[in-house]
Amino acid sequence: MIRRRIEPGRGQESVWDYPRPPRVEGSNRRVQVVFGGKIIADTTRARRVLETSHPPVYYIPPEDIRKGFLRPESSGTTHCEFKGEAAYYAVVVGEMAAPNAAWTYPSPTPGYESLKDYIAFYPSAMDACYLDGERVRAQEGDFYGGWITRDIVGPFKGAPGTCGW
Repeated sequence: MIRRRIEPGRGQESVWDYPRPPRVEGSNRRVQVVFGGKIIADTTRARRVLETSHPPVYYIPPEDIRKGFLRPESSGTTHCEFKGEAAYYAVVVGEMAAPNAAWTYPSPTPGYESLKDYIAFYPSAMDACYLDGERVRAQEGDFYGGWITRDIVGPFKGAPGTCGW
């Protein structure tokens, strides 16, 4: 697959204008996560991570996530060359469970301290995720957790043939 930057329209961002290494910035947009028919997270105090070729990932402060819906996973961690070691959570509502559906950086590397204990969710594992009321599309692939909205253009890493980007 050949990557060709899509020219952003008015009010849009191209993921090809995002930096590498990634940048963390605050966001006052309304972020909501729904699972098992319940709003489990709702904030206007998220942090978003912007990285070349990736849709933004939204990290939610733990105090804006409803208590009792996250269960720490014991199945291991992953390593991000920039942010450090990620730990995972299952999202559980009643009898419904989504294993490894959320992650956090308990001890992020220097430069990413503002992500400490904030939690990101894979939109593909949730009933729905919303940004300012718009239902987001999940970034393709089984590893990436980007949130695609009408104001973000690609192409996006994660689709078949994009591994080497």
